[in-house]
Amino acid sequence: MSDSPLTTAHRLLVEAIDALSAATDAATDDDLLSVLTLCEGTSRRLDRVVVAAVSTLERRGTFAERGYTSTPAALGDLLGWERFEARQRVVAAEQVCPRVSLDGTALPAKLPTTAAVFAAGHTGLRHVAVIARVLATPAAERLTPDVWAGAEAQLADKAAVYTPSELQAWGTALVEALDEDGPEPDDRPPAPVNELHLARHRGKPGGTVKGRFDDAAVFDAIATVDAHSRPVTGDDQRSTAQRQADALADVCGYVLDHADVPECGGRRPHLSVLVRLEDLENRARAACLDFGGTLSPESLRMLACDAAVAPVVLNGKGQPLDVGRATRTIPDGLRRAIAARDRGCARPGCGRPASWCEVHHITAWQDGGDTALHNCVMLCRACHRLLHHSDWQVRIRDGLPEFIPPAWIDPGRRPRRQPLLHLAA
Repeated sequence: MSDSPLTTAHRLLVEAIDALSAATDAATDDDLLSVLTLCEGTSRRLDRVVVAAVSTLERRGTFAERGYTSTPAALGDLLGWERFEARQRVVAAEQVCPRVSLDGTALPAKLPTTAAVFAAGHTGLRHVAVIARVLATPAAERLTPDVWAGAEAQLADKAAVYTPSELQAWGTALVEALDEDGPEPDDRPPAPVNELHLARHRGKPGGTVKGRFDDAAVFDAIATVDAHSRPVTGDDQRSTAQRQADALADVCGYVLDHADVPECGGRRPHLSVLVRLEDLENRARAACLDFGGTLSPESLRMLACDAAVAPVVLNGKGQPLDVGRATRTIPDGLRRAIAARDRGCARPGCGRPASWCEVHHITAWQDGGDTALHNCVMLCRACHRLLHHSDWQVRIRDGLPEFIPPAWIDPGRRPRRQPLLHLAA
């Protein structure tokens, strides 16, 4: 049986790469410099092939048919990309590949000149992203179609000689110069912006809180924290920032204890005390908050004065030894045990915290599956949906969840697990 065109092309590509690799062994300096430029050009052409394939798969609805609502998520699982890498290809596919209208009419690429230089290998994915970003600004959208097309042609031409950051600066200046009239005058006051950003630290306890409140009433309500941050005694050595941080934590703790808050995230973040079996035997003390992060014994003793403490005993592999009751509804004790084992969404590549997650029965309740630790896994809503609408499978092995990808993602269907960072030591 003869090879398909795709198989033949792949074989020739591999042979060419092997030949190029062998030729570099005795290459001169000038030859090696040529290798760098040659490989960069080839890499860009291969990116064009990838982007075209992504565009075609999106147009056909292939990923949606296989249970994915997000193309970047599907590409991440298939190719091991970070989400930003996958989104970069999806954005490029939307900008430099031919399109089809709702009535089936063939349409050119949104950025036709950029598409041509990208296909020729003269520019890279990051340049495409920059051009798309510059031409989507409010200033660019005010340009006439002809002027906009001329700006796109100039940006595509400069992409071959400018770095992405240089192209961003140059393109922004170009669009601002072309937008001679600027935005229409607007005498209305700007709409107030109220925003709060919560970011957890990676690999260590705690996080960062940043906020902006243009609404005076909202800010005044939050600023009452300042009244609670005054020094407790004359010997209080805390800085103003430290006192305000402690006051905010006190206010939030009071609300969680006394106010009518949602049940899912509204419980006071009391302690799940994670005790390794060997630590329990050695009478050691350690704790982990529901949102992640360990505590010192001193902090644990202080928090335990006003906390509902739920002991979760782990064996040497980080597997909770307590199982819970066999009911369809997940009891709180079992959910805590699952959260202690999975540390949030258990599907590799996700990482959403436990407070965002649901508990999934591996063998469905109606099919005889128990509501027990060995039959439950923690999943966020998106991953939960994917598991129900795709060929992904999950199982518990050696007391820990592992996920088996569909054959179209990994023909060998090798199981995948989240890295257990809390066991790294």
